[in-house]
Formats: sequence, C-alpha cells, structure tokens
Amino acid sequence: MSKKVRVRFAPSPTGPLHIGGVRTALYNYLFAKQNNGDFILRIEDTDQKRYVEGAEKYIIDALNWCGIPFDEGPGKESGHGPYRQSERKLLYKKYADQLISGGKAYYAFDTPESLDFHRKDHESKGKTFIYNWHNRLKLDNSLSLSPDELQTRLAKEEKFVIRFYNPQDEVLHLNDIIRGAIQIDTNILDDKVLFKSDGMPTYHLANIVDDHLMEISHVIRGEEWLPSLALHTQLYEAFGWEAPKFAHLPLIMKPEGKGKLSKRDGEKGGFPIFPLSWGDSVGYKEAGYFPESVLNFLALLGWNPGTEQELFELNELIKAFDLSRVHKSGARFDPEKTKWYNHHYLQEQDDAVLLNSFKPILAKKLSHELAFDLNLAENDDYISRVISLIKERASFVLDFWELGAYFFHTPNSYNEKVVKKQWKENTPNILDQIASLLESLDDFSSSKLEDVIKKWIGEEGLTFGQVMAPLRLVMVGDLKGPHLFDIMALVGKKETLKRIRIALEKL
Repeated sequence: MSKKVRVRFAPSPTGPLHIGGVRTALYNYLFAKQNNGDFILRIEDTDQKRYVEGAEKYIIDALNWCGIPFDEGPGKESGHGPYRQSERKLLYKKYADQLISGGKAYYAFDTPESLDFHRKDHESKGKTFIYNWHNRLKLDNSLSLSPDELQTRLAKEEKFVIRFYNPQDEVLHLNDIIRGAIQIDTNILDDKVLFKSDGMPTYHLANIVDDHLMEISHVIRGEEWLPSLALHTQLYEAFGWEAPKFAHLPLIMKPEGKGKLSKRDGEKGGFPIFPLSWGDSVGYKEAGYFPESVLNFLALLGWNPGTEQELFELNELIKAFDLSRVHKSGARFDPEKTKWYNHHYLQEQDDAVLLNSFKPILAKKLSHELAFDLNLAENDDYISRVISLIKERASFVLDFWELGAYFFHTPNSYNEKVVKKQWKENTPNILDQIASLLESLDDFSSSKLEDVIKKWIGEEGLTFGQVMAPLRLVMVGDLKGPHLFDIMALVGKKETLKRIRIALEKL
C-alpha cells in the first residue's frame, strides 16, 4: 500500500509572507487535497536571531484569508507535533549523535577567526574555500584528532559544530518531479554544518528529522532549495530512512528585467507582494483583492493546466493540478493580469457582499464630501442600486467611489475639455427646456425618461449629441458613467433638476 500523502509548508517567522511563499503553500495544499492527504504548517524558527514578533500569526492569518488552511500545525495539534522547531530542539541532538556514531558526521572545533583566515587566504589566490574532503584532515576537527584528544576537548566543553561527512569521488543520482534526473559530483559539495555551537540544529538537520517524524511523503518547495537536495538526500540515506519525493518550484520573476520578484519591485510598480499588510507595505487584502483572485493568478504563475482555461474555482484547481506540469523556468509576474482576475471575481460577487465592503469606504468619503441627501450613506437599497450600475467598470471595491461619486454628491466642477467641446451657445436654452419637460413628469423611471427626452429631441429637430452630452455633463461633471437615464432615475427628480439649475448658473 502506498504511503499517505502528507505535505508541509515550512516558513521561517522572520517577517511577512512573500507572495512566492503563498504560491508554495497553495501548490502543497492543492497536491494534498487532490490526493486526500494532509497539509501541514511547520514554523521553522531555529534561527532565533532573525525571529520577528508577530510573523507566525501573520503567516497563519494569511493562509486562512487565502482560503488554504492547514490541517495540522500550531493550534491544530496532532500526533506529529509540536509544530514549532524551537519546541522540538531537544530532539535533534540525538540524531546528530547518531550520525557521528555511524561515521556520517564529525565534530569541528574551528573558530570563526580560523575559518575567516582560510576564506581570505583562498580569495587572495583566486580560489573559493570549501570545507570538505580536500582539506578537512588539515583543519581542526575530530577527523584530524586522536580519540584521546577528542575526548579531552569534549570533556573541556570546547565549542564545536557538527558537520556532515560528504563522500569523495561519488556521483549522486537524484530525481525531482519537476526537473527530472539530476547528477551531482560529491567532490564539489561542502561538509555543511548540521548542529551549531549554540546547541541548535541548522535548517538542514532539523528539516530532515522533522519531515521524517511527521511522515512527509512529498517535499514541494522553492527552487532556492535545489542546491540542498544532494545533502538532504544523503541525510535520509545516512539515517536509513526512506526519502520523500522532491519537487522544486520555479522562481517568481519581476515584471521586467532579470531577477526574482522583490518588495522593491512592488513599491516601484505600485502593486502588493504580501497577502496582508505588513508595516507600511499594503497587502493584497487591503488593496481590495479577493482571495479567489489571488489564488487563481498564483496557481497559473508557474503551472500550466494544459488547456486554455484561465479561471478556476478552488475545487477545480484541486482536480486539475499536476506537479509534472509545473514549469522549470521562472514565471514572470504580471500586475495587470492580477487586476484582470480581480475584475472577474468582483463581477461574480453578490451585491450584498460588495455593499458591506463599500459602506465603510463610502462613510469615510462622505465625511469629507457632503451628500446631496444626508441619509444616502445608510440607504442600503440605494447604494446597492449604485453598485449594480457601476461595478461592470470596476476591478476593486475601492474603485466604486471614483466611478460613482456623483451618485452621492452634486458635482461642483466640470471637465474643462468637455465644457469647451460640448457647451454650445444654445445649450443653456436646450437644458432649460429639458428642465421644464422633467418638471411635468410624475413617472421618473429610466425608461420613461428615455422615451420622453428622445421623443422631444426628435420633435425639436435636434441631434442626440446636442442634448445627451451636455445633459450627462451636468449630471456627472464629465462624459462618463453608466446609462444616463439610469443615473437620472436613481438620483431622482429633485436632484436632477437641481443639477441642471446649478450647471446653468455656473456654465
């Protein structure tokens, strides 16, 4: 019987979660759910110097907002916890000692000053210092010490690290689900530190031990960990454990130029790179993105479903996702495409949901701009009708005010270019007659207004351009907005006539 699928997302709590990390979490989640498996969150906080207060909560909040909650992790304990590496530190020394006793690792007493000397000496000769087979017997470690000398130094509690013993003159045959077969010459590998002098494991040891004890079946992680694949595979072999299957995801590249997407790219391009706000960096949530749109664009950022389909619900992504269709090369981030996805999901939203999101924005705006009717800010029916008229042009709920401010306050200025082009000598007379026409109407519905005004235009021998453009200008302040008669019907007879009178006075 095959091993149950168990995958993990293992971020370090050193700051906010980058959008690339969210994609890694998403791919793990999709793979787990597709295979009826478990998605685990593990907090890799062995580097206490880089620990940032609040980062762990941020990671959990971000995953929950995105709609990809973990099955096991901090606060969702199971038989495989604890899920913070700092709470597991007593575990690791035992495994480091096991590697030493099996001849797969060794004690190294080299001081930072000594290693720095060797690095600089190599650099001066145009070489790179690598701690491995070609020099380890000349350095200060248990391989170059006699057993008695070693015991004496250990008894004195001299500071040491534990390094992995890389074999010489071997070729490792590795496999990656995305990248296929990989060959590595062990002679180019350095003997990485597995256990630090402060009694904490490095990422390499803790990662392997935790993945084994948590029964991880597949390790799906970023491309930056590909150089560690040789060491990690050898560690599994050294322990006599079955290694999980590995898949290394491509980088998310900046929109233009070379290199991976960074916080600076977001600041420069005016788009988020974090799911939630952190410090002065606005997140996708606060910028007005829907979690569905974030998941949709991230899923296709490095993965191709093999069809023309671009829009996926989460359950469709779970069915369609295939690790073998993930690209090897980096995926270029496209800020405009992310907006395109959000536009789509905004159109799909129920107006009641949009209403709840827009009302706080509207209340803030109307605290600076006086509404033509003081009850509008609380008139849910009116606001919903406004939303239904303008949302087709919006990509974000934040766009609603810019697209429809004139539904809430009387225009106090007019687009000068439009005035110059559309406000003719006979325009005041035309609008004055329309005002008289509207005064007599009892039925102020959109369809009635359209019938009456279009009929009048025909009877007067006028063109639509002579009437409709100036009328829109006085209602909106510009030549924009939805169907003109829908605007007039919604703001009502009193406000429509008021706007015509004000425009006639001002223009």
